[in-house]
Amino acid sequence: MIENISQLPPWIYSLVGLVFGLMVGSFANVCIARLPKKQSVVFPASHCPHCNKPIHVTDNIPLISYILLKGKCRNCKQKISLIYPAIELITGLLMAALFYRFGFTWECLIFAIVVPALVIITMIDIEHQIIPDVITLPGIPFGLVAGSYMNGMWDSFLGLLVGGGLFWLLAEGYFRMRGKVGMGGGDIKYIAAAGALMGWVQVLFIIFIGALAGGIFGAIGMGVKKLDFLSRIPFGPFLALATLISIFFGGSIIDWYLDTFMPKPL
Repeated sequence: MIENISQLPPWIYSLVGLVFGLMVGSFANVCIARLPKKQSVVFPASHCPHCNKPIHVTDNIPLISYILLKGKCRNCKQKISLIYPAIELITGLLMAALFYRFGFTWECLIFAIVVPALVIITMIDIEHQIIPDVITLPGIPFGLVAGSYMNGMWDSFLGLLVGGGLFWLLAEGYFRMRGKVGMGGGDIKYIAAAGALMGWVQVLFIIFIGALAGGIFGAIGMGVKKLDFLSRIPFGPFLALATLISIFFGGSIIDWYLDTFMPKPL
């Protein structure tokens, strides 16, 4: 079936991805609100966080319902956080870009599972400074299976060892030198899953870009006096951003680097 629709115009891919992403973004909001509390993401049905009354299906249409309701609950008239439609829109745009980039392929289906998870991880880590095991632990076997399909079993397994092993060594070394935790277990499990999915070369790229983005953010924060050297910054959002860059552009960037800076054979 995927092969039969592979010749459709790219804008159709993007439109399908946008609509699908908006719906997934709505579910992502549920996960972001409930996973840190260890609540079910299925039951009870979506409800207003202020009056706790169930949200009718017609009031739960991504983006459209927020606009029609003017950002307020139909029952209690309390304002609905702008974060909810923002998550829906971000997820929708990312999925549209994903479908445009990969079309209706198995790689697209794989990354269509990964991308919403990255959005969820980012928001939860920003607010709670945790990366839920319910995402990362299943992500490791998923990464091994999907990564073996895309990159080969050896590359996937090596990516798991390089990513998870490197972060574990950094965390263990910091703890032994400073006597306190410097890197959470969630980061270690996340990068192990990312390594299994993307392979050992790409996981090194993800670590480099994540560290670079985190360093730039920290420098800006200290420059505007919002952070200092002791400030604890969640690393998950930067790893998620780096993973997105790896998915969309990692291969091209690595090829450019090798062609530009690596010595050519005589």
